[in-house]
Amino acid sequence: MPGLFVTFEGVEGSGKSSRCRILIQALQAVGYEVVFTREPGGPDVSEKIRSLLLNPELDVPPLSELMLYFASRAANVERIILPALKAGGIVLCDRFSDATFAYQGWGRGLPVEEMRKVNTLATGGLAPDLTVLMDLDPEEGFRRMNLSGRKLDRIEKEHLSFHRKVRVGYLALAEEEPERFLVVDGMLEEQKQDSVILKEVLRRLPTEDRRVIDI
Repeated sequence: MPGLFVTFEGVEGSGKSSRCRILIQALQAVGYEVVFTREPGGPDVSEKIRSLLLNPELDVPPLSELMLYFASRAANVERIILPALKAGGIVLCDRFSDATFAYQGWGRGLPVEEMRKVNTLATGGLAPDLTVLMDLDPEEGFRRMNLSGRKLDRIEKEHLSFHRKVRVGYLALAEEEPERFLVVDGMLEEQKQDSVILKEVLRRLPTEDRRVIDI
């Protein structure tokens, strides 16, 4: 695949969405073609699924939740991610497969190895070239979200113990594939986080396509 596929992961309030947004701005400022998408979400059908998955008024059984995430991902890969990669673009995705393993596997207690098989079907075997994991104590993440004053979605409303298991899952996944993961300390100063992330993204690009970027 000629493009570069970068995903951002982390517990709630870890800052992954902000770091992703800053990276997009830096890359586009020097002319890189960047496509952004998110999970759950992306194409229209996936955004509809997102509204179901995150609705705090719905009681979604764990297995149904899992299958909805896979359905959303399959459309996102087919409609947005693969076409952009084949065109040579840089695709940044706010959450991807690792979120499912961490949240529905470690968090919900569903069998991760079985999940991997279905995920391969949903993605056609596509995996990120780089996964940026914003690591943060979930308690600190919720402190930050509470300060923002925004309403919590269905997943965010889960007990703190659930989110602690999710963090354990993420760190276990990073340990399994250290070459794919960049683990960033979510307590670092934000500009330092952005600098570390940008440096690693540029390192993953072909040498002839690297550009000087100040972030």
